[in-house]
Amino acid sequence: MRILIAEDEVELAKGLKFLLEKNKFTVDVVYDGAEALEHFGCQDYDVVILDIMMPKVNGLEVLKNIRAAGSGVPILMLTAKAEIEDRVAGLEAGADDYLPKPFASPEFIARVKALSRRNAGYTELCLSFGNVQLDCNRYELTCKDQSVRLNNKEFQLMELFMRNPRFVFSTAHLMDKIWGQDSEADINVVWTYVGFLRKKLKELEADIEIRTARGAGYFLDL
Repeated sequence: MRILIAEDEVELAKGLKFLLEKNKFTVDVVYDGAEALEHFGCQDYDVVILDIMMPKVNGLEVLKNIRAAGSGVPILMLTAKAEIEDRVAGLEAGADDYLPKPFASPEFIARVKALSRRNAGYTELCLSFGNVQLDCNRYELTCKDQSVRLNNKEFQLMELFMRNPRFVFSTAHLMDKIWGQDSEADINVVWTYVGFLRKKLKELEADIEIRTARGAGYFLDL
């Protein structure tokens, strides 16, 4: 399950990302409404979490743009505003749920899980390419009746490749997408995790592989 968080309070956004990843979600974080719309246009999300008060484009406008595009993705609004009229405005604009700040972590996780279950009816939970299937609920790669479990970062990386076969991702893009702009990890961690996935695909006797585009990056191909 992939979730987009749009929250301009950096520390809060990091905390929410940590909570969701601990609960086995894949998370992208942006800090303003313009970035939120840009990310939403380039990636499929299972749940979107929007703060109302954001720079450039506020959360309500982001919400209206998503709905105007015809998307039914579940959306949770976060805001310091707790007045009834603000809740009504968000719900009338197409929000699925509303959580005023401050809130308890267990309640936040429970609401996100409820929205993700609501979306499960039309979200692709098993990705396939070649003779390999990626179970997005169980974090498992399966091929020829054999399965192997992936850790969180392996799963995020494999999911990105499986959703975009034959697309070349630069090392810098993968670093930013999977580990985040604020990560203290060395960029060589990308090469390390690509190696882990290659080994697991080989063990499964998969007919797909992660190839290197010299000077450009990595891509998944048959």
